[in-house]
Amino acid sequence: MGQFTQAISEIEDHLGRLLDEIKSLRQYVQYLEEENIKLKRQICAVSEADTERVQKNAAKIQKEAHENLERLYLEGFHVCHLYFGEQLDGPCLFCTAFLKKD
Repeated sequence: MGQFTQAISEIEDHLGRLLDEIKSLRQYVQYLEEENIKLKRQICAVSEADTERVQKNAAKIQKEAHENLERLYLEGFHVCHLYFGEQLDGPCLFCTAFLKKD
């Protein structure tokens, strides 16, 4: 066997080992990605009771916020985005439209 043939054969062997190592690393990366997804799901897992409690609390907060805006409007202040907090000079179509939407 000539020197060049032997050198090519050694390079092919080396490339084969590198490809095997790359395949092994690819499998390990896939395992780590799957494990990462699993751990993220565990961290984010929320019980149904907690979800219901959060939804009820959010609805309560929204209702209170709407009631506060209605109170401010009745006290004579704008609640629309155009004039928020300014004194009312009379009925404001923007405020009433904002307060009527659910």
